[in-house]
Amino acid sequence: PMIMTVFMAGTLLLLCSGLPGLVWRGCANGGERTALVLLLAGALLGTGGTVAALKHPAEASFSLPWAVPGGAFALAIDPISACFLFPVFLIGALGAIYALGYWPHRTNPKTGRRLRLFYGLIAGSLTLVLTARNGLLFLAAWEIMALAGFFLITTEEKHLETRRAGFIYLTCAHTGTLALFALFILLEQGLGSFAFPAPSSLDASSGLASAIFLLALFGFGVKAGLTPLHIWLPGAHAAAPSHVSAFLSGVMIKSGIYGLVRVSGFFAAPPAWWGSTILILGVVSGVLGVVFAIAQHDIKRLLAYHSVENIGIIAIGLGAALLGKSYDLPLLTIL
Repeated sequence: PMIMTVFMAGTLLLLCSGLPGLVWRGCANGGERTALVLLLAGALLGTGGTVAALKHPAEASFSLPWAVPGGAFALAIDPISACFLFPVFLIGALGAIYALGYWPHRTNPKTGRRLRLFYGLIAGSLTLVLTARNGLLFLAAWEIMALAGFFLITTEEKHLETRRAGFIYLTCAHTGTLALFALFILLEQGLGSFAFPAPSSLDASSGLASAIFLLALFGFGVKAGLTPLHIWLPGAHAAAPSHVSAFLSGVMIKSGIYGLVRVSGFFAAPPAWWGSTILILGVVSGVLGVVFAIAQHDIKRLLAYHSVENIGIIAIGLGAALLGKSYDLPLLTIL
């Protein structure tokens, strides 16, 4: 469909936006401006495709065969995806514009090309994470996002603290990814396919469903920075360049929330303890995020702990929604 063609064109421009700078070594200014133009064009096409998909949902999906066993290049845009896609395009574009003056190549010749390359990669891979409808494609995009985040956080790798923050992030990211591998294996065993099931189509009363929920809570909770899984977040935010820190906080950690929303939505009438668990973790994250933020003197660390607090508030909402679904209380779900 034309809508998905436009959207995929935008995603490809995001993914490839940093490549001109790698080959355009004779004109650094031209390379960084070309990267900016490509990223802005990708953000505009992605935004346009997302808006059109909401207006014409019947044309908002497509699937291509993939050589990976069990895999398929299946993408779709629904209102849940759109809710998370718009910040990717907006904050990604604003960060790229800011970086032109904040991290220009003329004053950062050793890191400028690398920064632009992985900034485009993390934005493009995030759009795939938010629209993937096959577990293997989702994991591939998730891994690209995680690795791009590592190279962005360690932009100034000459500093010991930056390297330490990067490797703590990488360890946490891959620990969470292992849980997601297990999650999609269990889903495949129950469904016979890595394709995402339809919303509210799975029985939540089985032990398999509870195992899937717990793996999702851990795997996505690490990425979201839910307490006590937030240990990577303050150091990573402090080490990363400012516009990268904004992207991590405003967009990337929200992919963990997206994962929880998407996976919990597969199940009809989830047990009450699912919602209660997320609600309690949300309260703990919200309170401790503020407590830790008060003690910070570094502005980036302070904002990082406020990100933990905000994730907690979002988790409170998600927990309440799941409880409303469990007890068939639509008003609680809406709240």
